Amino acid sequence: MRRPFFSVAPGRLLRDESGLTTTGMVLALLLTLSLVFSSAQVYRIQSVSSRVQSVADAASLAAGNVVAEFMIAVRLCDAVALSLSLTSLTATGLGVVALCVPGAQAAGGKLIESGQKTGQARDRFSRTASEGLTRVQKALPFLSAVAAASVASANDSETSRYVAMAVLVPDSAPDIGVAAEDAAAAQARDAAASQAEDIKRLANEADAASREANEAKRQAFEHDCGNRPGYCMQERAETLAGMKGSSNPLYSSVDAWSFSVALRRAQAYYPARLASEAPDGQGVEACARSELRKRFFAYASEELSRGYVVEKPEFRAYFPHLPKNTDEMRETTLYTDPVYPCTTEDGLPVLHAWSGCPRAAGFSSTASIAAMEGGGWETCSECGFTAASMGKVAAASSSIDNGFEYHYEAVARAADAYQEAMQRAEPAKQAVKDRVADVLAALKEACSRVGDYRITARPPGSEGFVVLCANVGTDAPAKGFESTFVQVTGQVGTRVAVSASTLVADSSGEGGNVISSLTDDLAQHGAPAGLAGVALDCWAGLLSAYANGQSSLTNVVREGLDGLPLIGASGLGDWAADELSGAVEAVGLQPANLDVLRPAVVNAAHVAGSDKADSFCARLVELKRQAIAHPLMSNGVFSSLAASVRRDAFAGIDAAGGSVEVASIDVGGESVPIEISLPPAVREFAKGALGEAIDQLVSLYANVTGVRPWD
Repeated sequence: MRRPFFSVAPGRLLRDESGLTTTGMVLALLLTLSLVFSSAQVYRIQSVSSRVQSVADAASLAAGNVVAEFMIAVRLCDAVALSLSLTSLTATGLGVVALCVPGAQAAGGKLIESGQKTGQARDRFSRTASEGLTRVQKALPFLSAVAAASVASANDSETSRYVAMAVLVPDSAPDIGVAAEDAAAAQARDAAASQAEDIKRLANEADAASREANEAKRQAFEHDCGNRPGYCMQERAETLAGMKGSSNPLYSSVDAWSFSVALRRAQAYYPARLASEAPDGQGVEACARSELRKRFFAYASEELSRGYVVEKPEFRAYFPHLPKNTDEMRETTLYTDPVYPCTTEDGLPVLHAWSGCPRAAGFSSTASIAAMEGGGWETCSECGFTAASMGKVAAASSSIDNGFEYHYEAVARAADAYQEAMQRAEPAKQAVKDRVADVLAALKEACSRVGDYRITARPPGSEGFVVLCANVGTDAPAKGFESTFVQVTGQVGTRVAVSASTLVADSSGEGGNVISSLTDDLAQHGAPAGLAGVALDCWAGLLSAYANGQSSLTNVVREGLDGLPLIGASGLGDWAADELSGAVEAVGLQPANLDVLRPAVVNAAHVAGSDKADSFCARLVELKRQAIAHPLMSNGVFSSLAASVRRDAFAGIDAAGGSVEVASIDVGGESVPIEISLPPAVREFAKGALGEAIDQLVSLYANVTGVRPWD
């Protein structure tokens, strides 16, 4: 065989004994550059293709936001229903308390009426909220699909055009039913209304009798020590008997004083006067008067020792009345006791004032004034003792205000009047307490059960959201990486992605802001005056009870009570206020969960595999398994599922309308709507955009397989 004129072994072109040849170096560089640009092109294609996943995730979150906002409306309606129930019962309770005080009874009747009207408003609100929330709930598949498609299209660029459709899991839900108010609440309000007239009448009787009793006590206080430094029992006891300190106390307020103070003072006064008694002059008559005063003081001391004062459980007192004249003296033991010395003169009996009378020397017997007035008795020429002598002892000090007996008698009469008035007041007060206690017990029971009648929802999407997204735009795969090292023809094909999200709780506290926005909106209109404003303030305060529970409920009742004129003579207002506060504090209202729901991206299998998922998601899970096993066959997922999405989403368009008023709150004459509004053109625009997106997704199957799908 003929050899060429010049030949080199192939290996020597790439290397020689000195190392790499020039040819080898050039080839290595060319291969390296080719690999670099090939890798860059692969990265470019993968980067362009992966963007659809980010858009799908954003569309999935947008679909979730729609349902999250719907749940805010549900929670708001729940707060309104609960607060209206509490407002109705609280206003009724405040009205019942006000009925116990004559000066507040007009307000009490209005508050009870307001409680009934608020209960009716709660029923109306519940009906409209049920209808409105159900209407919006049926539109959620459409609204979520529109939100996902809108977010997808917002990412369009010169080379990208995104379409997306969202599927809610579950894709339907039963109508939202708002439970009617518990029958116990209506019964409690009816009981308050039916008992109102009896409570008012009995409270008026108790108050009138209590006013009489209080006036009697005031007068007794003035006569005992309230008139100090003027004449009174305290001043007279100090001046006449030298009493000081604990035996003769001084009180500055009738509220701190009691009838027992006056009785103890009088019981100490007469022994002190008896111990210090002495004639006020010389002669038999002065001595006789002194001895008769001693007998009177001893008698008074014995009589007052039988006196008593019992303040509780009901007032009972006995203030012995002392004789002020001869006739009254004849009704006492001063008249009948045989303690006076008796002698005989000229065959006729003579009665003496005391044994020290000069003509009573050597007396052998004693007799009573009653016996002397029986007839046939002579009057002692020395002491001149007669029935009038004894009768005059207390006459002067009982008739003018510088005598102790004058003020004591005033206290004794006041004690009798006080006891008689209290005996009339107590049955009426007890009757009021019985009726009010029954009504408040019913209100307490109703309040404790309002938490069982709440508004809850498990709307479409409560388990999650699945979004099918595609980029149907054209994009050159070599754009930005043009080179002669990699030959690329055509365009990057349609890119598709599946994303899913679910709602998770966010405890940031924003839920409370939604509740407070209701009262902020109302404040802009200005609260009405009078009791309507009171009811409205009560409702506004009880809205916070939804978030804060028992503490807010207690505060609202306390503030409501502070706004009522509960000062009355009978004390029933304060008693009823305490009873209402105690009943409310025992309710134990728990705060509601105000965590805001926010969508978060999760694996689609977690959502589609939920036990709440429908046949769509079951097909999606199966197709996802097939796509993993047979990647080249996975493009049919959109055409397989899009038709059912079109049907379910479009079914909600008519329900959505342009603006949906969920319900309207009517409290105190003010109406506050709860609305979910849509832009005027959203219906037709969204329907067209969503329909186009679904059509684009259906057509993907034909683009990939060459087989035209039939709808």
